Amino acid sequence: MSKADRQNGAPATVTSIPLVDAHAVTPDSSIGDLVKEASAQVSTLVRAEVDLARAEITRDLKKGVAGSILFVMALVVLGYSTFFFFFFAAELLDTWLIRWVAFLIVFVSMVLFALLLTFIGYLRVRKIRGPQQTIETLQETKAALTDRSGSYTGAATTNLPEKSVDPSGW
Repeated sequence: MSKADRQNGAPATVTSIPLVDAHAVTPDSSIGDLVKEASAQVSTLVRAEVDLARAEITRDLKKGVAGSILFVMALVVLGYSTFFFFFFAAELLDTWLIRWVAFLIVFVSMVLFALLLTFIGYLRVRKIRGPQQTIETLQETKAALTDRSGSYTGAATTNLPEKSVDPSGW
């Protein structure tokens, strides 16, 4: 791996099909030779495309991870900063109330806020229904590959899930 490859995460060169074939098929080649050469070139093209996609995804993934680390660090700093905000709120209430009552009010409000967030999160998670479209397309594929007598015409059989009574869809 070259120095440039290590810096940006993508290789400088990617396998490709040459424009001029050094091992060109002669005009008197058989159809089998032509098919063999075409399949080799298609295979090389597919491998080159996969290598290019892998290189691009690797580069973008590294950039995304670096950005995500900064977001996580910012959230950690924000999390530690909330302690000071709640301490400030308790001290502010202390000017009008007894000190222990002020801190109790802040504590109870934090617990109620946490319960509210937990309830909202529960409602959102409960709405998850699973990969319904994937299950439908797999069932359509099975139906298309099954002949009218009910036997499966594919090389391997798969056990597709039936309609679930579970509201989550799993």
